[in-house]
Amino acid sequence: MIAVLLGCYPALLVTALWPAPALFGLIAAASYAAECVAPRAGRPLPDLLGKVHLGLTMRFAARETMALLLVARTAGPDSPYFAALAAGLFAIHVVRALHTGLALRLRQMLSRMPVTTRNIDVSALRIPKLPPRWLRDSRSVCFLYPDALPVLGAAVGAAPAALGAGLAVVLGAAGALALIPYVRRTTPLTDTARVLEIVGEQVRAYQPEVILYFSGATAAAYQARMWLPTLERISRRAIVVLRERGMATHLESTTLPMLCIPSSADLMSFRALSSAKLCLYVANVGRNVHMLRIPTLRSAFLNHGDSDKEASFNPFSRVYDEVWVAGPAGRDRYRRAKVGVRDEDIHEVGRPQLEGISTAGPGLPYRTVLYAPTWEGWNDDLFHTSLITMGPRIVRALLDHRPAVRVIYKPHPLTGHRAKDAARAHRKIVTMIEAVELAKSKARHPSSAAGETSEIRHLIVTGPEPHLYDCFNQCDLLISDISSVVTDFLASEKPYAVTNVASLPERAFHERYPSAEAGVLLGEDLAGLTEFVDGEDTLARARIKLRSHLLGPEYPDALTRFNAAVERVVSGS
Repeated sequence: MIAVLLGCYPALLVTALWPAPALFGLIAAASYAAECVAPRAGRPLPDLLGKVHLGLTMRFAARETMALLLVARTAGPDSPYFAALAAGLFAIHVVRALHTGLALRLRQMLSRMPVTTRNIDVSALRIPKLPPRWLRDSRSVCFLYPDALPVLGAAVGAAPAALGAGLAVVLGAAGALALIPYVRRTTPLTDTARVLEIVGEQVRAYQPEVILYFSGATAAAYQARMWLPTLERISRRAIVVLRERGMATHLESTTLPMLCIPSSADLMSFRALSSAKLCLYVANVGRNVHMLRIPTLRSAFLNHGDSDKEASFNPFSRVYDEVWVAGPAGRDRYRRAKVGVRDEDIHEVGRPQLEGISTAGPGLPYRTVLYAPTWEGWNDDLFHTSLITMGPRIVRALLDHRPAVRVIYKPHPLTGHRAKDAARAHRKIVTMIEAVELAKSKARHPSSAAGETSEIRHLIVTGPEPHLYDCFNQCDLLISDISSVVTDFLASEKPYAVTNVASLPERAFHERYPSAEAGVLLGEDLAGLTEFVDGEDTLARARIKLRSHLLGPEYPDALTRFNAAVERVVSGS
């Protein structure tokens, strides 16, 4: 693609100097087509050209220069059409600069809004509808393409080229002027005091009692997303407070009101939240301190998963008034870790999200194995992923297993966030599974072995859908790492295997990671994998016992226990 795109320009120069207008027109048309296709080839191509100073604007300007050169050769530099064309081409870029300035101004004003909302009536702000995406693009790419009128017109003659330049300027000016009303209507949204007051009135009318607070990268949005359905079902009014702009778009549809307040000063002075008595935190991040400084709010740390990972007994947890865990195992972790969290501040509330997990398998004529590795962690102390050292071999063994099994591969959303090796292993697994699926789709006359697996469709899940718990319901067996996936999977009472990445002795592993006690331990040599997939299930009773220890009692149900914890704090009982 680079060769085609860049090869047009020397050809345009030759045909302009020749001159050969008809051939120039054909090559120019081909270059415009290549420009349209280039972005679809992926980001590396446009990025690479920009790095070597052959960016989009430079390429368009070069093509315009060739057209000007062609007119100079055919009509002469003294022609009034040549002067008109030169002025018109210059004006095209002036108009584009005007549009870019307006688009940047619009984006700047929208980014300066002190608060954005979802599921809150802010009609009093009279927020205008955004212009079409192509019109608000601050790179003004669409405003370059009208130069096709003078460039292609140059292949016909000097007069059409000059006329085309004039028409391109008119079109560009019309587009730039169309942005002005949007900019004018958006200006009032930068009035911080007015916006906060209008939003505050609506929040005060709602009178929230519970706040779910979240700050983090968009890839970590799942940490808050998992709690939204639960908070919709509690008996107290809940509201979601976010800190990063655009985060709400990464959360699933919910009826809960949402506020995004990026400024810490605006957040701490936002009195409309004063009716709330409880603030729930799902992750330990630096921005939590802004909400923790509000003295009237009782803080409780929910976490975004209950596991034997160090994150489930982080010393930072002692900054909260309370720590809510799923079951007795969560309390035991803090006791053993001795990180300063007092036992009386720990409350067992269950995992209400797990209600939809079925204890029945998918009921297919073949077994389904879910491989759900965790990510590589923020540092080597939190490194529990099997993806790098074992992942591709686990998946390869499952794909080659006989009798055939179905593989569902669902990596952690943050996979590859820190370690490139994890990203490479992930891509290798995806390629492996896709190759198997492609081979099956191409097989017109499968052999008996191929026929055995023709109905099996392996699944790669890298997005939020299907949900992890839906994958639980679709599988018969789980292979995972030390993570909350193992704990949550115990709600299904199905067999599971845990990877021993650190190659610890079995007894030491189980002492350190109690959630693995009712599962099969997989070492780096994968010994026992075949027996796990094909063998008899001898750990069913152990899983039921461990489930109660990790997730709490079956009765009362988790939502009832969670709601009671909320009620205790809000009512002050």
